[in-house]
Amino acid sequence: MTDNMHDSDPLGGNILSIALICPSEQRRRTIASALNNSHAAIVREYSSYPPTLKEMPRMLGEKAFDAVIIDLESDVEYALELVEFVAANSATTVMVYTSRVDPNLMVRSMRAGAREFLSDPIDSGALSDALLRASSRRQGGKSSKKTGGKILVFLGGKGGSGVTTVACNFAVALVQECQQSAVLIDLDLPLGDAALSLGLTTQFSTADALQNADRMDTNFFSKLLTTHSSGLPVLAAPGRFPQIQASNDSIDKMLQVARQDFAYVVIDAGSRFDLTDAAWFEQADTAYLVMQAGIPELRNSHRLISEFFKSGTPKLEIVLNRYVKSSMGVDEEHIEKALTKPIAWKIPSDYYNVRRMQNEAVPLALDDSSIARVLQDMARAACGMPPKPEKRKGFSLFK
Repeated sequence: MTDNMHDSDPLGGNILSIALICPSEQRRRTIASALNNSHAAIVREYSSYPPTLKEMPRMLGEKAFDAVIIDLESDVEYALELVEFVAANSATTVMVYTSRVDPNLMVRSMRAGAREFLSDPIDSGALSDALLRASSRRQGGKSSKKTGGKILVFLGGKGGSGVTTVACNFAVALVQECQQSAVLIDLDLPLGDAALSLGLTTQFSTADALQNADRMDTNFFSKLLTTHSSGLPVLAAPGRFPQIQASNDSIDKMLQVARQDFAYVVIDAGSRFDLTDAAWFEQADTAYLVMQAGIPELRNSHRLISEFFKSGTPKLEIVLNRYVKSSMGVDEEHIEKALTKPIAWKIPSDYYNVRRMQNEAVPLALDDSSIARVLQDMARAACGMPPKPEKRKGFSLFK
């Protein structure tokens, strides 16, 4: 039988009301502590799951909670059934809480309808972002431009710069290395290669999303996604030339919905310079300009920086791809001088591993290579985590 342990007065104003279903008293205390000093409060606590799914409405009562947090630890399979039931029968934001760092469990939770995935230890920044997204849903999406998930755009100074490879592996690293909810959207229309790079066969594409902008909501958007084995959901580019024009308004609507459900929205924009003039691009949090050390790319990149990054919005980070220090032809000092911006990231040249990824569709970010470490550090920096500690070189007989 469900034990209603705590029932405070309904909260008003901008405070989010939360129902917590968690059989473990210690874990309930952990969640309550994490919510201290936030714009949310636990209105009701439950020390056990309802005996049957049919009992859930009676258990929650008539109170319209802004969010329901369901702990997965006691009975994962039944807890996921509860998640699916609440998500299907209400507009409440469902969050799950677990000690497991398991991408597969994250994917299953999302498919059941969970909007947020909290794991031990609860990161204050991730929790704050999750509450912001819940608040955005409560207000019907009428939130400020920075409310919701962050938009991270990857753009190339020239075709063939490796934008798709970098964007795909960065997004995989966000999910695997940082345990963040992220989605990869291929806007390198008409024929982007993100799905091909990840070895995915997809049923739907960005063309379906943009053609149905008037129907776009979180439920519709989720049905268009294909999930990679790493746990990364992907909205692929169409496999053939689409018969529609991708308007900035339809892209904006799609991204608004994506930001409600994911902490990070990663966009592969290829060399679509036309996108930099859109309002949604100006609202992006970070733009990664991927380039190689060649005269044509330096020229194009300089033009892009001069034209579209004068205001400092979005934040710009230069990514020097296929970096070989001894044989670049143009040194870093001259590159930075030509671009008027410092180089933020240098991804080393590794033809063998890149070719292997292209042939086998195995993300580089899952390896223990020099390229993987840079991509992982890029992802960690994007979500406020420190770089990975460097491994010791050599070996020792003593541990």
